[in-house]
Amino acid sequence: MMKTMSSGNCTLNVPAKNSYRMVVLGASRVGKSSIVSRFLNGRFEDQYTPTIEDFHRKVYNIRGDMYQLDILDTSGNHPFPAMRRLSILTGDVFILVFSLDNRESFDEVKRLQKQILEVKSCLKNKTKESADLPMVICGNKNDHSEIFRKVRSDEGENLVSSDENCAYFEVSAKKNTNVDEMFYVLFSMAKLPHEMSPALHRKISIQYGDTFQQKSFRMRRVKDMDAYGMISPFARRPSVNSDLKYIKSKVLREGQSREREKCTIQ
Repeated sequence: MMKTMSSGNCTLNVPAKNSYRMVVLGASRVGKSSIVSRFLNGRFEDQYTPTIEDFHRKVYNIRGDMYQLDILDTSGNHPFPAMRRLSILTGDVFILVFSLDNRESFDEVKRLQKQILEVKSCLKNKTKESADLPMVICGNKNDHSEIFRKVRSDEGENLVSSDENCAYFEVSAKKNTNVDEMFYVLFSMAKLPHEMSPALHRKISIQYGDTFQQKSFRMRRVKDMDAYGMISPFARRPSVNSDLKYIKSKVLREGQSREREKCTIQ
């Protein structure tokens, strides 16, 4: 099965098995959007703009194979709990962000981690989905002085100590400290190509879109490079109906022999 996506005037076909969603969660003002901006553009914006929900899409040509990564940058206020639950249900990899100088944001991450495990276990009981749940807990703003720190490193490490598919990082989106390393580990845990990490592929413009998915795609000026990434500037978040159909297809994929139970969104 192929997923067709449009990028400007070109259409890219990405195998459904190579399409993933990364969900970024956390309290307000902890730097979620700044981390996403570093991942996509390598930039940091000083001006704070509250996020309602931002959706981004990046497509890759890695050694001739096409991959798609949808990125959901969620609101820290979560005014619609059902939407957040839906985001969790459709997520494949997760980044939970808190600020090292804000104790309440760390407590929120603990609540989110618990909710993700509960919501995903509900889905896993009805599907053949792997029990693995790649997740990074990210303490942002480690560029601040230690006198402002409200969360000790060992407290963050304790949250991931019992799960080999969960890792803890202290990063600075502002200084770009440990951000690339964090994504590298996250994709490794998810068994995704390492080249999806920001530092391990060549970022290209949408002008190459028409030839991007060709197996032989290679930029003449770049030698010894077989991984490329392109941001889709016109990507739109799939509708709620599409997400619900996606979840339903996962459940029905198991076959007719098992009893169907509804994974309630509330």
